[in-house]
Amino acid sequence: MMSLAWPLFRVTEQAALAAWPQTGCGDKNKIDGLAVSAMRTALNGIAIRGRIVIGEGEIDHAPMLWIGEEVGNGTGPEVDIAVDPIEGTRMVAMGQSNALAVMAFAPEGSLLHAPDMYMKKLVVNHLAAGAINLALPLADNLRNVAKALDKPLEQLRMVTLDKPRLHKAIAEATQLGVKVFALPDGDVATSVLTCLQDNPYDLMYTIGGAPEGVISACAVKALGGDMQAELIDFCEAKGDSAENRLVAMKERQRCLEMGVEVNHVYSLDELAGSNDILFSATGVTGGDLVKGIQQVANGVRTQTLLIGGADRTCNIIDSLHSW
Repeated sequence: MMSLAWPLFRVTEQAALAAWPQTGCGDKNKIDGLAVSAMRTALNGIAIRGRIVIGEGEIDHAPMLWIGEEVGNGTGPEVDIAVDPIEGTRMVAMGQSNALAVMAFAPEGSLLHAPDMYMKKLVVNHLAAGAINLALPLADNLRNVAKALDKPLEQLRMVTLDKPRLHKAIAEATQLGVKVFALPDGDVATSVLTCLQDNPYDLMYTIGGAPEGVISACAVKALGGDMQAELIDFCEAKGDSAENRLVAMKERQRCLEMGVEVNHVYSLDELAGSNDILFSATGVTGGDLVKGIQQVANGVRTQTLLIGGADRTCNIIDSLHSW
């Protein structure tokens, strides 16, 4: 798998470069379409027999990289691919920070194959590995992580997203005295930041997209952290209504077809079952994990975080692209 590190890095880099010129354009779909097209072209030039096991679109929602799509030039190793062409299309559209082009490679059959739906996620670094249980209330997990880290709750730092569906969790954590960092978007970046050595957060708890969850699991696994996740239907995430119940019914049928369960707590090994994992994230707009694309004389600079699970390496790659 390590031989695919450079090709993977080039895929996320090309996607970021394709999307970046549209920063501030206000059109999320245009940005996603450009990133998807660049990713597909780059993937199809690699010597792999790849399959998108979890992504941002289904087959009838082209031009997304749809779940089940086969990519690569048809030679080389069989590879599971988890992808989010642009994590944070809204941020790019609005000229805001922390947008990434992200993708993960793993050996065939080792990544969770699930629909594009909501997922509850809980991430900790290696010091608190084994201390989490998503089947328990959030308050119990906060106490258990604090105990594992030998910290009082008042010194525990939880990162989440500032979304209506998470306001109850934010209130619960702050009532316990936990310091909460609620960000607009970007749970892949926050999952990685939670697991880095100089981590600004002790745990990440959120409800976001399943593709981002599986991609995050790849990085968490490679960095030696711990994670649990649970697929939840649309009603649970967005509220009960006739329209949402219809979406939820379709999601549950899709899960049945794909052999996964709603409201089942998946361990890190079930999300990413191999240590031979590659994770790549290229910054589009500036953020805490990597720098965004910067225009310089005669070209642009990009920055990519490349993580290898097999050799436990974490590389920051700065590239100059001359026009």
